[in-house]
Amino acid sequence: MSGAGWGVRVADVAVVTDSTGCLPAALIDSLDITVVSQYYDVGGGWLRESEFDGDFARFYAELDASKSVATTSAPTVDDFVVVFDRLLRQHSVVVSVLVSSGLSETCSMARQAAARLESEGRGGERVVVIDSAGTGGHLGVQALAAARAAAAGEDLSGVMERVHQARQEVRQWFLVDTLEYLRRGGRIGTAAAWLGSALDLKPILVVESQVRAVERVRTRRRGVERLVELMRQRRAVGADRWFVQHAYAHEDAKRLAERLAELFGTEPEFISELSPVFATNIGPGALSVGGLPGAALR
Repeated sequence: MSGAGWGVRVADVAVVTDSTGCLPAALIDSLDITVVSQYYDVGGGWLRESEFDGDFARFYAELDASKSVATTSAPTVDDFVVVFDRLLRQHSVVVSVLVSSGLSETCSMARQAAARLESEGRGGERVVVIDSAGTGGHLGVQALAAARAAAAGEDLSGVMERVHQARQEVRQWFLVDTLEYLRRGGRIGTAAAWLGSALDLKPILVVESQVRAVERVRTRRRGVERLVELMRQRRAVGADRWFVQHAYAHEDAKRLAERLAELFGTEPEFISELSPVFATNIGPGALSVGGLPGAALR
């Protein structure tokens, strides 16, 4: 089902991702990326991220009140069947770049959907599922790489190669105010060793196939400085594309983006707010930066 040898026309390649990439809507629309919604529940029943009204103040109030009740869930097999079936009627190939299987069952759901469509003779063998080994912007830039490669006229092999290049090259870091939300969601990873530490310590994490603790700083201000320094190091080794994401921290994200624009001498690929599913597991106030060489995104 990999299909890496198929040569298809640009118009025949459809790109699918899921909502944990947290890409801006305008960017998604401009590249004709199809987004399959994840689910979240902060105590009032399951909701699709696509149904979220953008009221993060209310969302975080409900999240805080829900305590350990808050949970998230992958798209269903049926969700993917509907999307794949529609796209396969319009395109020769569907390339689906999704959140890490180490964090979610999303890839498994997509593969089951493709297998069902194949067994029913509806073209499921023409669906390629790629595990991004990441989430957030780490996933988002891989979806962008796929969509831009398709738009540039690459065949399936070329699209997949560009995605794999982006996956290998992208680096992303998260500065979080607390590990409590990761603990609640059971996604604490190696940062578990830091639970119970002094409250003023701010963890810096990498969230890929698992949550990995990188370092701790004593204040948020120092954490922001460390994010800038990490991006300076990325710039020094050839990364020239960058992005900023945040969880209900608009002003901090704006100031951070201004500093990175000066450092890189370019505008960001995107600045975006982390979605309810992502935010449920990381909490408010998080700041994130990431970058990669532009070859994968040309």
